Amino acid sequence: MAAEVALVTGGARRIGRAIVERLAESGYAVVIHCNQSRSEAEELAAQIRAKGGQAAVVTADLVDAAAVDGVLPAAEAAFGPVTLLVNNASSFLIDDVRSLEVLRWNRQFSINLRAPSVLAGAMANRLPADRQGAIVNIIDQRVRKLTPQYYSYTLTKSALLAATTTMAQALAPRIRVNAIGPGPTFANAHGGESALAAEAAGTLLNRKVE
Repeated sequence: MAAEVALVTGGARRIGRAIVERLAESGYAVVIHCNQSRSEAEELAAQIRAKGGQAAVVTADLVDAAAVDGVLPAAEAAFGPVTLLVNNASSFLIDDVRSLEVLRWNRQFSINLRAPSVLAGAMANRLPADRQGAIVNIIDQRVRKLTPQYYSYTLTKSALLAATTTMAQALAPRIRVNAIGPGPTFANAHGGESALAAEAAGTLLNRKVE
C-alpha cells in the first residue's frame, strides 16, 4: 500500500499528463485514468516505473455512470486509498445557445460535472478515518472570460467552480478542495499553434504556459 496515492482523470495527455509526471516525481503512486488514450497512458505508466516510481492505468468512459462508480475501487486495487483526486478529464465541444445538441450537452455535463462530483463523493466516503486528502478540480479561464462559443462547456466549468466551493465546505477539514483554471497551455483539436499564440498574446504574460 502506497503512502500517498493520486488519481488523475484524463491523465494520459496534455495537462493531465504533465500533472501525472509532476506527481510521480514528487513521490506519489499515480493512477492514470483514461478512456480512448489507453496506449498513451500505458506508455506514461511504463516511463514512471522505469524511473523507480509507481503508476497504474484505469480505463473508464466517464459518460457511463456505472463506469464512473468503478474508478475509485479500481484505483484502490492498485495502490490503496486515494488521497489526492485531480478531476482533469474534460469534454471540450463547440456550440452556442443557437446550436445546442442534446448529445453534446449531455456528454459535457456527464464528463465535466457529474463525474467529478461522483468521484469526489466516492473518495470522501472511502478515505480512511485516519487519513487526510485533497481534491483539485481543473476548470478553465473561460469561467472568468466568457465568450459565446463553447456554451455548454463553459456552463459545465462554471458549475464545477461552484461545486468546488460547496465540496470544500462539505468535506473540510479532512479534505481540502480547490480549483485551477488554466489559461492558454497546449494547442487543442479546435485550433493549432497559431490560434494558441493569438490567444496567449491577449494575456498579461503574453505567452503560453511551458
